[in-house]
Amino acid sequence: MNLQRLIQQYLTYQRALGWRPPSHGGHLGKFGRFIGARKDIADVSPKKVQAFLAGAGPITRTWHIKYGMLRSFYRYAISRGYVAVAPLPTVIPQRSSNFVPYIYSHEELRRLLRTIDTIHRPYSCVQPVVMRTIFLLLYGAGLRRQEALNLEGTDVDWKGSLLTIRHTKFLKTRLVPFGPQLGSVLAAYTRTQERKIAGPLFTTKTGARIDPQVIQHYFRFVCKRANVFRTDSVRFQPRLHDLRHTFAVHRLTSWYQQGADVQKLLPQLSTYLGHVSIEHTQVYLTMTPELLREAGNRFDQYARQEAHHE
Repeated sequence: MNLQRLIQQYLTYQRALGWRPPSHGGHLGKFGRFIGARKDIADVSPKKVQAFLAGAGPITRTWHIKYGMLRSFYRYAISRGYVAVAPLPTVIPQRSSNFVPYIYSHEELRRLLRTIDTIHRPYSCVQPVVMRTIFLLLYGAGLRRQEALNLEGTDVDWKGSLLTIRHTKFLKTRLVPFGPQLGSVLAAYTRTQERKIAGPLFTTKTGARIDPQVIQHYFRFVCKRANVFRTDSVRFQPRLHDLRHTFAVHRLTSWYQQGADVQKLLPQLSTYLGHVSIEHTQVYLTMTPELLREAGNRFDQYARQEAHHE
């Protein structure tokens, strides 16, 4: 069986199950091009697979994403008798546990937004207004990059101020409320783009759905222009996905400053973000010095109250 044809068959099968795989499918497409257009799946060697997984640089999280994608693809191929075994490595490198998401300051967010509004990229397939709206959506609603790119015009409930997030990381659907400010941003975007109700909410200049890597490269360009970079790491630089982490940390910091019961509100934030468990949300409680300081202030107030009652 020709590898390229089998990849298309597999993606069609997954879409029929209700799965939209732009990022996943992108890796598979790269795998097919890396191996060769005329290659038969039975002739793909473990050495070639290892070379594709390794890439040109050090092993990162992408290695595991590509491995998971190939494992799922080869399970499909084996179940249909196209190959007997998967040419995947048996030794899996350990995931790096020292990566810390980048939390943007409010000043950096303003700088990035100003840069998006002023840069001119005539040869880009993505208009600045699209980048601006996605940027504000990720920070204002805490969405994952792919969740924003998957949005259809029909997923926006204007009367109820709700976004329907479908086909999430864990193949679930959730409702995400948005406030007046974000609502006005979305409304302005749909007016300028003359968006139809049906079809993708965010598209290229030609009307195609946006590739995740394209929007990520655009954002890296914006970060460089805005002089926003990490000083604690050369290998890892601020990502578009870090806007989601920033949303969570800023929300928690704001709750502490308002005197809210953060532990009581954590399950609500976890549900809003689409986390499978509250443990994933609790990680944010130790993310920044500012957040730790606010939590410490809250504990000091509690301790003084307890001492006063004794």
